[in-house]
Amino acid sequence: MGANEKVNILLVDDQPARLLTYQSVLSELGQNLICAHSGLEALDKLMREEFAVVLLDVSMPGMDGFEAARLIHEHPRFEKTPIIFVTGVHVTELDRLKGYKAGAVDYVSIPVVPEILRSKVAVLVELYCKRRELRELNRTLAQANERLAEANTTLQAEKTRELKDLNATLQRANAELELANRSLQSEVAERARAEQALKEADRHKDEFLAMLAHELRNPLAPIRSAVHLMRMKPVTDPQLSWSRDVIERQLSHLTRLVDDLLDVARITRGKINLSREPTELAALIARAVETVQPLIQERGHQFTCEVPDGTLTVDADPLRLTQAFGNVLGNAAKYTERGGHINLGVCRQGAEVEIRVRDNGIGIPAEVLPRIFDLFTQLDGRSDHPHSGLGIGLALVRRLLQMHGGTITAHSEGAGLGSEFVIRLPLLLEATQSGDGRASTATEDAPPVRRRILVADDNADALQTLATVLELGGHEVFSASNGSLALESAERHLPEVALLDIGMPLLDGYEVARRIRAQAWGRRITLVALTGWGQDSDRRRSQEAGFDSHLVKPLDLAKLTQLLSRLPAPEADEAGGRKLNA
Repeated sequence: MGANEKVNILLVDDQPARLLTYQSVLSELGQNLICAHSGLEALDKLMREEFAVVLLDVSMPGMDGFEAARLIHEHPRFEKTPIIFVTGVHVTELDRLKGYKAGAVDYVSIPVVPEILRSKVAVLVELYCKRRELRELNRTLAQANERLAEANTTLQAEKTRELKDLNATLQRANAELELANRSLQSEVAERARAEQALKEADRHKDEFLAMLAHELRNPLAPIRSAVHLMRMKPVTDPQLSWSRDVIERQLSHLTRLVDDLLDVARITRGKINLSREPTELAALIARAVETVQPLIQERGHQFTCEVPDGTLTVDADPLRLTQAFGNVLGNAAKYTERGGHINLGVCRQGAEVEIRVRDNGIGIPAEVLPRIFDLFTQLDGRSDHPHSGLGIGLALVRRLLQMHGGTITAHSEGAGLGSEFVIRLPLLLEATQSGDGRASTATEDAPPVRRRILVADDNADALQTLATVLELGGHEVFSASNGSLALESAERHLPEVALLDIGMPLLDGYEVARRIRAQAWGRRITLVALTGWGQDSDRRRSQEAGFDSHLVKPLDLAKLTQLLSRLPAPEADEAGGRKLNA
């Protein structure tokens, strides 16, 4: 074989596409590229021809790369044939040791970097050529030694020069490999920086959502109070009554969007804890239907509900599970054209209960169906759709059901052919239920008690509307537009209850609460935080500041009424005045 004659390179892989890739990358070397599709075929070609280097896939059916390498190097002819392993999986140190014991000189990961692969193979080809030249030279030297003993010194010097050249080549190859190594380390560091940036962006997203909810809830609070005031006054004009109902519906819709957006963020970060208790499924469904009923009636749908007789009890957070059912029913109502049909059916399936919600609405396109429960997936992205949302409702439903040990699936024959959502939940075994499996919901009807209430808020509209609503409810109300005035009013009037906005000027709500609690007279006042911040961390902070309750804007007047009704009735002191109860 001549010194400039092409050498053979054996490419072994069971995937033709990869072989084609290797051929494309190594074609620039100008050598003979011979392909084998298995370890056995590679051994057969090695028995027929000599190869400078073997590029061997680790994962092959039948005989894998490690076994093929071992058999190759067990043969005396091929024990020095260099082998480069190609792998598509993460290589551990034990895998590398196994490969080196089998005869590997290097590893290449998939996807291959053409320059690196070409460089490694070129070095081994050059090394092979040098060795081949060296063998030829040794043969020539041996013949020359027989004829001319005096030529021994000259030939030895030539051999030394060749070895120096070979060492220089290897040093260059090592330098190239070191450079490639540094490049890989730089890439790993860049990926780590990118991962940290993603985590930081996720944290900023959650902070933004919390800030967005706060900023949206502040203007929603006076709007809700104003609507409540409008309901307390008789309205004879049908158009004004209709306008009030529109405002109330849209306010509820906007409040629900804000709450859903925050709930998704909380669940993603594991910030929601369920308050689970044995609960009758029929009661949950009734509550969910009640929340969606106005939308169903507005759109003129025919709604049927089929719940079997008997008690079906689940271990659930009633609020969260009602929210999940309501979201599914709300979607059916929104995405069904006016006058449509919606059916909710419940049936027991062994240890589970199955809830099916069917509609004859716009349906779900086949390309959207696999990701219908992904965050921000919108069923109908048309801007003119009257009820298009943010694409968070179904994502929230799936997360809530998973937290309850349940599942939800969606089915549709396609656009315009309606859809069906199937919810499955584990039933609570009778042995684990306490009593009749239901929590006591009995409440005592008691006449409303007139309270002395301090309302503090720097938003003039929110302050005025809430104060007016409370006054019309028969309470004595004192107003303050900042934290300093709130503290002065509390000391002067000694209210039973103080509703304090958190974000007030001069003194924020936390500081006002701490200063009130520091006074002997302030320990008897019921402090209620009224704020747009509603995350668990905000509730803990308000509790640490001395608040008894934490209400999120827009204020739910029913919750406030319930809170006031739980307080002890005021009693007269010895001087005939009022005595405040803790």
